[in-house]
Amino acid sequence: MTKPVRIGLIGTGRIGQVHAMSIAGTPAAELTWVCDPFIEGAQKVAEQYGGKVTADPAEVFASGEVDAVVIASPTATHVDLINAAIDAGVHALCEKPIDLDINRVNELWPKAKAAKVTIALGFNRRFDPQFGEINQRVAAGEIGKLEQLTIISRDPAPAPKAYIEVSGGIFRDMTIHDFDMARFFVPNIVEVSAQGANSFSDDIKSVGDFDSVVVTMKGAHNELITIINSRHSSYGYDQRLEAFGSTGMLYAHNVAPTTVAKYSGVEVESRKPYMEFFLERYEHAYRQELVDFIEGIRTGKSVNPTFDDGRAALILADAALESATTGKAVKVDLSTY
Repeated sequence: MTKPVRIGLIGTGRIGQVHAMSIAGTPAAELTWVCDPFIEGAQKVAEQYGGKVTADPAEVFASGEVDAVVIASPTATHVDLINAAIDAGVHALCEKPIDLDINRVNELWPKAKAAKVTIALGFNRRFDPQFGEINQRVAAGEIGKLEQLTIISRDPAPAPKAYIEVSGGIFRDMTIHDFDMARFFVPNIVEVSAQGANSFSDDIKSVGDFDSVVVTMKGAHNELITIINSRHSSYGYDQRLEAFGSTGMLYAHNVAPTTVAKYSGVEVESRKPYMEFFLERYEHAYRQELVDFIEGIRTGKSVNPTFDDGRAALILADAALESATTGKAVKVDLSTY
C-alpha cells in the first residue's frame, strides 16, 4: 500500500481550517505538522485532525517529516514560504495571491520555474465539477469557437473591515479567482478594462476599495470576457459561468442546497436561497484540488495551477485596478507565461 503524503499546514485561520478538513478527509494525505504563530489556533486544529504543533515554519521544513506543505497563512508570508519550500525540497500548495506586489513575485519567478518540486496555486474553482465540465466541453469543440465568456461571482456579504484593509483590494483578493478562471478558458489575455463602484458599503469605501466591479477583457483571438463581482448578494453565494461559442452555449447555474421547488397560489418555483458560504459551495473543489496535488507529487505530472498562473492572475488584477482608476483600457503581455 502506498504511504500517504505527509503534509504540513501553515496557517490555521478560516482557509487553513478548510484545508485541514480536506487533508483529514483524503486517505492519500496525512497531516503531520500544524504551524501558526498564534499557537492556540494550531493546537485546536491539531487536536481535531492530528499533527505536531509549532509557531515556526522553519521547524516544519527542518523536521524531515513533511513531503509537502499547504500554505494558508497571510498573503505577505507567501513568497518567503514558497522560497523556503523550494530550498527544503518540499512541494507546496499555496493560497492565492502569491503576493500583493508583482515585483516580489517576479523576483521569485525564475527560482519557482526551475524548482524540482511542485509549486501549486490554490485556484480551487478550476476543480469545481460544473466549471471543469464546461472547460472540457469547450476544449472538445462542443460549442465551436469560444467567442464570449461571462463569469459572475457575488459573495453573500463583505468580509470584516479589518480583513478588507489588508486584502489588497477586490481585484487582488476576490476577482483574482475569476481572472484565473478566465485564463482557464482563454490563457492569453491581451487587454483589460474595469470599472468599480461603491454601491453599498461605507466601510469598504473608507479603505479606498470598491464593493462592486465589472471587468471586460479581450483574448488574443478576440474572445471577449466579462467578469461581474459584488461583495454582497441577498439571495446567497452567486457563482455562475457562461461560455458562448459559434455553434452553441454552455451554462453553469448556481448550486442550491436542494432541488425542491414550491408551487402555490401566491408563488411558483419558490426555492430556498443559494448556499451562504464558500466552503459549502466549493467543498468538493477544495478536496479535488488536494487530491490532484498529491497525484501530481506522486506522478511528477501536476495538473494544478502553477506559480506562472498565480503571476498571470496578479498581472490581470493590477491591470484591472489601473483601468478602474484611470478609466483607460490597459494592454497586458502574458506571452512570457
